[in-house]
Order: sequence, then C-alpha cells, then structure tokens
Amino acid sequence: MTNSDLEMAIKDFGRRCSNISRIYSIGKSVNGVPLWVIEISDKPGEEEAEPAFKYIGNVHGDEPVGRELLMFLANWLCDNYLKDPLATLIVENIHLHVLPSLNPDGFSLRKRNNVNDIDLNRDFPDQFFPINENEDARQPETRAVMNWMREIKFTASATLHGGALVANYPWDGTQDKRTNYYGCPDDDTYRFMASIYSQSHHNMSTSTEFPGGITNGAAWYPIYGGMQDWNYIYAGCFELTLEVSDDKWPKAAELPVLWKYNKMSMLNLVASLVKRGVHGRIFSSVDGRPLPGYITIKGINYTVTAGKRFGNYHRILVPRKRYEVIASMPGYKSKNTSIWLDEGLMTVDFILDPEVAVKGAVLLNMYDCNCSKKCRLDFVEFLWGAHLEVYLVLILILGFLCFVRRRIRGNHSVGIKRTAV
Repeated sequence: MTNSDLEMAIKDFGRRCSNISRIYSIGKSVNGVPLWVIEISDKPGEEEAEPAFKYIGNVHGDEPVGRELLMFLANWLCDNYLKDPLATLIVENIHLHVLPSLNPDGFSLRKRNNVNDIDLNRDFPDQFFPINENEDARQPETRAVMNWMREIKFTASATLHGGALVANYPWDGTQDKRTNYYGCPDDDTYRFMASIYSQSHHNMSTSTEFPGGITNGAAWYPIYGGMQDWNYIYAGCFELTLEVSDDKWPKAAELPVLWKYNKMSMLNLVASLVKRGVHGRIFSSVDGRPLPGYITIKGINYTVTAGKRFGNYHRILVPRKRYEVIASMPGYKSKNTSIWLDEGLMTVDFILDPEVAVKGAVLLNMYDCNCSKKCRLDFVEFLWGAHLEVYLVLILILGFLCFVRRRIRGNHSVGIKRTAV
C-alpha cells in the first residue's frame, strides 16, 4: 500500500469497526503526513484500569512489512471479536494501539531514514552517552512518539522491523561500546517476553544464528539513541524490537504468508499482559482513594508507577517464581507481600496507611493538608474538645509539684546569695 492507500485503509477500518475502535493521529512527519493510530478496545478512548499495549511499524522506511502485518492484525481482531476467545480477550481486557507507519516519508523514498536523513531508531535520549538531549532538535516523528508516551501509560510495546528473524530485547548498547551481552535489571522478564514471540512464530525459535530466536541487543550489535531502551528507562514500558522478515521488501504476494507466520506471535504477546504477571491497585486507608504509588520487586532495580486515576499497576514477571512485591507512596508507610507467581495472572491490591495518624481522630497527611486556617482550627478543636478535663488535671498536678519544689529549695538556700535571672 502507498501512504494514501494506508490512510484510506485505516479510515475504512474505523468506519467498519467503530464499535471497538477509534482513529487518531499522534502528529505528522517532516512532510506533513499524519501518523495515524488505531486504538482497539471495547471502550476505545476511555481511560480504564486495564493495561495498554502499542505496536509500531515502519520505523525504517525500507522495512514496510510491519505496516502491512499491523493492518492484518487490526482486521483480524475486528472480524473475530466475540467469535474467537483470544480476540475477545484482547479487545475486552487490553487497550491495543497500532501505529502502522512511523516513517511514511522514508517509505515513499524507499530508504531507511526519514526525509531529513535521520535514523529514527537513533534519535532518542541515550542512557550511556549525552546524545539527543535537545528535544527541539529531535525529528517530529520522534517527538510525536515521546509525547504519545506522556499521554498514555503503556505497559508493553513492540516495534516491527525487517532484515532478520529474531526478537531483540534490552539493553541495546553498552558503556564501552563493545559488542557483548549487556542485560537490563529485568533481563529474565525480557527473555521471557521475547520467547513468547519466538516460540509462537512459525520458525523464529528454530534459528541457527540466534538460539531460541531471541537476542540481547548489545550482544547482536550495539546501538545508541534507540527507542527500545528509552521506553524502558523513561516511559516505564517494556518494549521489544521484532525482526519479522529476512527480506526487507518482499513481494506483495508473500504478505499473507508472513501474516500467517507472525499471527500467533503478535496475538500472544499482547494477550500475555492479562495472562501473566502481577496486577492490582493501590489505595489509601484514610478514604479509600486510589494512589499513584510505586511497585518494586525485591532484587530487581526497577520501579513501576501506578496510574494516577485508578492507582492501577501491571508488572510483567517470569512465572513459576517467588517474589516479594513492595508498594510505596510518599507520605504513606510502604507495605510488602511475598507471592508465588504461577503460570496465570495474579491480582495483588495494596492499602497503604499514612505516616501520621492519631487514635480517635484523623490527621490529614502531607498530601491532604494545605495548612489553611480551617486545618489549624480543626486541630485546636481536637485538642480542647474531648480532652479538656485531662489537661486541667495535668495543670493541677504540675502546679502542686512546683509548689513542693519551691518549698524544698527555700529550706536549703538560707544564707546563699542568688542572682535573679
């Protein structure tokens, strides 16, 4: 499909499947081509406590298979919703966002980079070297993705590339720029996610070049300024880089076969968000409101932030292991629990207590009290209301002790000159 064909196909999809989708744009390319996204959900456009997943295709202009596969995926979900259990599971429990083409200008030119000759998968901020730090200097396609990530909290993601057949995971670079294995804190989790894709694929897992059909990015070839590492570090999103075709630009007649080979991989990776891991919500014990707290796993140096509106979190983890899950929030006491994570999904909710509390009354914590006049008056009323009798007794006792002490001191101070201070 040309860019015009693709835009028409996306809008046709929106009309045909309006009950489970919405069409929106996250921005425009250098040449002004809209970057169209298809959201697929039973409640498109609504914020829910469900996890969100995004697929991005055509990051490199000369790798167009991904944009075609993503349209196959969207149409299959539309055609099979309420007919196929996997399609129904995804539509009713996940917000899936599909961006078929991030680089429409490069596609038109049939070249890797965008029209400004910038590789979009080298245009993101990097953890090892100070590159791409000026946001205004980044490409409009890059800025569109970064702004998109600020608006929507994605749990996981994948970009579709061509030229190899492997599922790639972080880190993509190394501190010394050498080609060797360099795993991130969630290395086991990423290997598990990559294996879901490769083992569901027609033949990716049988690769002789990449054992199991997966590879650490830095062990393959290091890159810097990549989208994958940026997602994990700065956006809290677990992203994979999927090489889905050895041939970058195959004949159009081969596309249905490539869809057949990748179909279950693409579906199973999305569905894993609600089939695996630990999910739940964080609440305040004061008034039951959701808290945008933090979830950490003991032994893994990574933090997942809960949603602001629902206090919901979604933590992808390797099954068949024991974990200690810790929930925290500034102004509240942290809580932890030990779990055995089996093959399925586990729900763990947390109710956090404020760090400051008084029996018999509720003292507002640092997030509730604005130190207003009313807040101070309420505190004074608390002190002088139900406890006035106690204070009067304490005053009488203190007065008596002072009187006795003065009598004793007077008897022992005869003849001693003292200076009044």
